[in-house]
Amino acid sequence: MAGKVFFSVAMSLDGYIAPVDGGAFAALKEGRGDDPGLKRWMSQWGELQGWALRQRFMRENLKIGEGGETGPDDDFLRRTFERTGSTVLGKRMFEGGELGWAEDAPFHTPVFVLTHEVREPWKRLGGTVFHFVNDGIESALAQARDAAGDRDVRIGGGAETILQYLNAGLVDEFTISLRPVLFGAGVSLFDGVDPARVALDLTGTEASPSVTHLSYAVRRLSADRG
Repeated sequence: MAGKVFFSVAMSLDGYIAPVDGGAFAALKEGRGDDPGLKRWMSQWGELQGWALRQRFMRENLKIGEGGETGPDDDFLRRTFERTGSTVLGKRMFEGGELGWAEDAPFHTPVFVLTHEVREPWKRLGGTVFHFVNDGIESALAQARDAAGDRDVRIGGGAETILQYLNAGLVDEFTISLRPVLFGAGVSLFDGVDPARVALDLTGTEASPSVTHLSYAVRRLSADRG
């Protein structure tokens, strides 16, 4: 039985899943770690993702140290990882991670990267293999489904990639991990969503002092409803 297609992202209270770039990506690629724009970006990214990096499972998976918090948030991250049989990434998300991931990248499953670049698969430690897909989102998803078997396919990001799959009616469910922080500006996940094609049902909530996890099932609507 084929698994589901899902995404899971952290979001600020005012709706952003990443800070304003402000030249941060260019500085990262060029190795300018003291760049003010990069420092601002990293500070806000830490506000958004710090809750996850404090959890025992994440610390173990990323190999950033022993210990860490246990409880509902740790359980949430573990469940998300264990259900994932493969991941689809956009090119920009991959390029950012390629600069920062250790040799043992954190996926430990096949990853399919949407790109126009022709490139041989890139094998890393721990079972992570990056495959580069040149013929669109549906081809990438078909390959990811085959690789995942009866486990689920995660659309890993970034926002543009998630939105493409959502508007195409290819996402079954998702979780927003809502953080009590305000950015004022940044990358908005749902900027450009097609409400004529997508409706949502809330399927679960789970809260801790750090974050509230909101889970939704996606109902596909006909574009000509009305």
